[in-house]
Amino acid sequence: MVGVGARREAVVVMQVVGLSERKACGLAGLRRKSYRYEAVKKENEIEERIKEMALKNPRYGYRRVWACLMKEAEEEINQKRVYRLWKKLGLGLPKKRPKRKRAAAAEVNRVRAEKADHIWTYDFVFDRVGGGRRLKMLTLVDEYTRECLAVEVALSMTSADVRRVLEAVCRKKGYPEAIRSDNGSEFIGASVGDWLARSGVKRLHSEPGKPWQNGYIESFNGKLRDELLSRTWFSSLREAKVEIELWRQHYNTERPHSALGYMTPAEFRGKLASEST
Repeated sequence: MVGVGARREAVVVMQVVGLSERKACGLAGLRRKSYRYEAVKKENEIEERIKEMALKNPRYGYRRVWACLMKEAEEEINQKRVYRLWKKLGLGLPKKRPKRKRAAAAEVNRVRAEKADHIWTYDFVFDRVGGGRRLKMLTLVDEYTRECLAVEVALSMTSADVRRVLEAVCRKKGYPEAIRSDNGSEFIGASVGDWLARSGVKRLHSEPGKPWQNGYIESFNGKLRDELLSRTWFSSLREAKVEIELWRQHYNTERPHSALGYMTPAEFRGKLASEST
C-alpha cells in the first residue's frame, strides 16, 4: 500500500506537470483538505531549509541543495519541488563561461584513475592574508574518490615542504600508485623526485601550457576559490589555516558531489570499501 507521504509527493509532481490540485488529489486518493494542510506545512519547512542552505553555501545550485535535503529528510523530496521553490525564492548562480573544447588526443593519452589511491594529483593555489602577505596553498586530491587529502597553507613552500606533506599523508593513508602535477619546480625538484622514486610512486606530468590535463585538481582549486577564498578575508595565517581546514572537512564529509551520484567523497570511499569486503 502506498503511504500518505508518497501520495502527497505524487500530487506535487502531478501539479508540477500541469494537473489541477483537485485532479491530482483524486488520482492519488488523497483528501484535498488533508493535502493542503500537510503540504503547506511541509512546503514552508522545505523553503526555510533551502534558504538556510543557500545562505550558508551561496555557490550551491538547487541540485546540490536537493541532495543535502535528501540526506536529512525522513521521506522522499522530489527534485522538481526543490527547483520550483528555488525559483520562487529567486535563487540562482551566475552563468558559467562555456568550456573551451580541448584537443581530443590529449584526453585519449591521459592516464585515468580506475580506483581509490590509484592517482593522486596536486597543485598550488595563491591568495592574500592580512597585511597583503601572499598565501601559498598546496592542494592534494584523490582523482577517483575526489577526496581532498590535504590543503597545506603557508607563506612560502619549497620542494622539501611538498615532500613533507606527501610523507605525512602517506603515513596516514598509504601510498598512491601515481601522482600527477604540472612541471613546477616544487614538483620536479630532487627532494620530491627522489622520495617518490624510493616510495615506488610513478610521476605523471601535464604538458606545459595545458592545465586541463590536470583537470581534477584544477576543478578542486576552482571550488576552493569560489566557495571559500573569494568570500573570506583572512586576518592572519593562523586564521587561514583553521578556516581552510574546516572547509576541507566540509568538502569531504558534507558537500555532495555530482560526479559521485551526489555522495560526498567520504561516503563514496566508504561505499568502495564495503564493496571490496
